Amino acid sequence: MKLQNRTGQAIPDVVFRTRRDHEWVDVTSDEVFKGKTVAVFALPGAFTPTCSSTHVPRYNQLAPALKRHGVDEIVCISVNDAFVMNEWKNEQQAEKLTFLPDGNGDFTRGMGMLVGKEDLGFGERSWRYSMVVRDGIIDKMFIEPEVPGDPFEVSDADTMLGYLAPEAAKPLDVTVFTREGCPFCVRAKGMLHDAGIDFDELVLNRDYGEVTLRAVAGQSMVPQLFINGEHIGGSDELEAYLGQHEAAAA
Repeated sequence: MKLQNRTGQAIPDVVFRTRRDHEWVDVTSDEVFKGKTVAVFALPGAFTPTCSSTHVPRYNQLAPALKRHGVDEIVCISVNDAFVMNEWKNEQQAEKLTFLPDGNGDFTRGMGMLVGKEDLGFGERSWRYSMVVRDGIIDKMFIEPEVPGDPFEVSDADTMLGYLAPEAAKPLDVTVFTREGCPFCVRAKGMLHDAGIDFDELVLNRDYGEVTLRAVAGQSMVPQLFINGEHIGGSDELEAYLGQHEAAAA
C-alpha cells in the first residue's frame, strides 16, 4: 500500500450519487468545491466504531469554530451508498456536516486513497484522512500513518482546527443532568444558551437513574453540570463559573 499525498493538486472530477427527499440527485465535484474552502474528512465506513464514536461527532462539534475560521463547508466522505450515508447522518445527528456517498469509490480512487479491507469483509474502502480544499485545489492533507489496522492520529477535527487557526479556543464539553419540570434545570440551560455554549442533556428516568447521578456527582439534586470533566454543581455554581469565564475572556 502506497498512499498518495496530493497537496497542491486538483481534487478528482467525479459525480456523487446522492439522495434528497427520496429522489436521486447527482452532485459534481465542482458543485461541492468550486469557489469555496472545504474541510474534508474521509473514513473507512459508516456506522463503524471510531468513525461513529469520535471522528464524526467531533467534526460536528467543532463545525462552528471551523466555519468562523474560513471554512464554508465540512464534508464527510466514505465508500458507502447514499442510503447508508443519509441514515448514518441522521443517527449521528450531524446536521452541521455534509455527508457524500462515494459508493463506487471513484473519488477515493482518484485521491489515491482506495485500500483493500477484504480481511474485514469490507472490500475496497477509503483510508482515513482529512484535507483542506480551496477552490478545488488541495491546500493541505492529513493522512493517517500506513500501519496495520485503522490508525486515527492526524485526521481528527482538532488537528484540522489547529492547522486553520492555531490560537482558536476549543468549545467547552458540557453535560447537564436534569429532570422534567425542574425550574433550576431550566435556568441552567437558559444560561448556557445565552452564553452560546452547546451541551448534552441527560434527563432523569429517561437517560439515567438516580443511582447514576449519585455515583457520578455524589448527590441526587439536579441540575448537576460537568464542564471539561470538572464537576461544577448546580445553577448557582454555573452562574459563578460563567461569570469567571467571561471575566477571563475579557
